[in-house]
This record gives sequence, C-alpha cells and structure tokens, in this order.
Amino acid sequence: GDEVSMNYRGTLDDGHCFDEGKNFKFTLGNKDVIKGWDEGILGMKKGGRRTLVVPPKLGYGAKGSKPDIPPHATLHFDVTLVKIA
Repeated sequence: GDEVSMNYRGTLDDGHCFDEGKNFKFTLGNKDVIKGWDEGILGMKKGGRRTLVVPPKLGYGAKGSKPDIPPHATLHFDVTLVKIA
C-alpha cells in the first residue's frame, strides 16, 4: 500500500479530544491503523481534508482503548492528507 502522512484530530461524541498529531505516517492496508482510517482515507489526494465518523466496529470495538476511548465509542476524526507516496 501507499505510505501516507496525515494531520489529524480525534474526538468522541461529546467533543472530548482524545488524540491529535501532525505528519503521522503509516502504510495503507498494512493494519498500522484502525480499519476506519484505512477505509476512510481511500481516494484522498494530497492536501485533501475529510471528517471521518468511525463506528466502533471499525475503531476499537467493545474493548475501547484505555484510558481515553471507552468501549463501543464512535470516533470522529478531522484529517488532512499531507503526503502520499
């Protein structure tokens, strides 16, 4: 898969920011990130912006991700694709 670099901000339904980052690099389709990201950024181009709403089954599911993401959480990400190679 392509290597991408993203700027992002992740929030819960209540608006609580659980994570944000700049120039976060990963390889698409390599299980480096949650499935909602792999699927949600398909087709994006450099400089593109999107809001991803990731249901629990494409995020952290019934387990959540302690300490910030509770079980069965819907995740919201504002993402910008910085680079794709």
